[in-house]
Amino acid sequence: MIRLFLILSFFMFGQGDTPADTTALDSRDSVSVSVIRVEGAISPTTTNYIRRGIDNARENGSVCLIIEMDTPGGLLESTKNIVQTFFDSDIPIVVYVSPDGARAASAGTFITMAAHIAAMAPSTTIGAASPVSGSGAQMDSVMQNKVFNYSESFIESIAERRDRNKEWAISAVREGEAVTESEALELNVIDLIAEDRDDLLQQIDGRTVEGDTLRTTGATITEIPQNLAENLFGFIMRPEVMLILTMIAIYGIVGEVTNPGAIVPGVAGVIALILLLYASAAMPINIAGFVLIGLAIILFVAEAFTPTFGLLIAGGAVSFFLGALMLFQDLPESMELSWAWLVPATVLTTLFFVWIVTAGLKIQFSENRTGVETMIGQHAEVVDKVNSSGGRVFISGEYWNAYSDEEIEKGALAEVEEVKGLKMKVKPVSDITSSSRQS
Repeated sequence: MIRLFLILSFFMFGQGDTPADTTALDSRDSVSVSVIRVEGAISPTTTNYIRRGIDNARENGSVCLIIEMDTPGGLLESTKNIVQTFFDSDIPIVVYVSPDGARAASAGTFITMAAHIAAMAPSTTIGAASPVSGSGAQMDSVMQNKVFNYSESFIESIAERRDRNKEWAISAVREGEAVTESEALELNVIDLIAEDRDDLLQQIDGRTVEGDTLRTTGATITEIPQNLAENLFGFIMRPEVMLILTMIAIYGIVGEVTNPGAIVPGVAGVIALILLLYASAAMPINIAGFVLIGLAIILFVAEAFTPTFGLLIAGGAVSFFLGALMLFQDLPESMELSWAWLVPATVLTTLFFVWIVTAGLKIQFSENRTGVETMIGQHAEVVDKVNSSGGRVFISGEYWNAYSDEEIEKGALAEVEEVKGLKMKVKPVSDITSSSRQS
């Protein structure tokens, strides 16, 4: 009996322990971490991508969201929105500057320091957060000094919020200071250095964030790539693409005006214009640039009606170049438009208006060159004697009934004066006839 009792007890306790152990294993195996990858300049598209990443991580039940980042900087407004999103996030945000050789420059410095956990891979850098103009030069006007002061106070508040080195943070903005990953760790700019993603998960395991302890060792990785819309809008918000859209909008709309019914140029121009307006609404575009480009178009068109021996064309080319240059001058250095784009765009636009638009506009507003109206002033051969009672002439491969106030003999030439219905009025041109025969 005792042996039977022991055997039954063994099975009862064994069966009771197995579900508990399985539950524990399942709980450990079900831990997931979401990962997104941010590369290139920080823009409104980046903000949307990060917000979607946080929402997806929350829906997936991830213990944290890891943002692997390599950026040269970007827009201050987008950076501010990202930092505010981090502060409002109810799940831990880990910014990991990677891979080896990556950087968190300018806007990337703000974003990295605003994360709950900041990490860097070996051979990476952070800093150089001074605001710069589109030409890359440090700003020094009154308005630009305000941007500097705001940036310093902004990064100082971030450092205080995350208990990081605010003195270094201010120097990164004021003096453009940048440091390596080991220096950043020593200066309390970041929390850790990780060799790779697995090393990162092991090191953040057990850390407490907002009162919660992270358990990330062996977690399942859920990568959240950019979707089609984010890729598309990120593409059209690049300055060089916006310049191309500007040119397509100009060429397409002007081409449709000068060649009514072509359809394709007009549709392409309108689509490009809509995309350009969308990108312009999201980017800090200088309105003066658009005004100068509009002035260039006016000068190009005016050349078609005012013969100035190329003076207006030259003025339009200069206006277009300065407009395209000013259009993106408020963008940071990492998003500036190089001369390798500006010069070819200016030359191509100038040639377009010289060779195509000028000729098209002249044709559009010249006299009709089709239909019976084109016969007026032309010479017709008299095939049957023409007088006030009637007659026939041959012109443009057709026989026409004709009449004239003066009698015109068969074989002579007559000039068409008027066309009414299927009958035309002509007059003799004996002098032209004789000169033609002599020649």
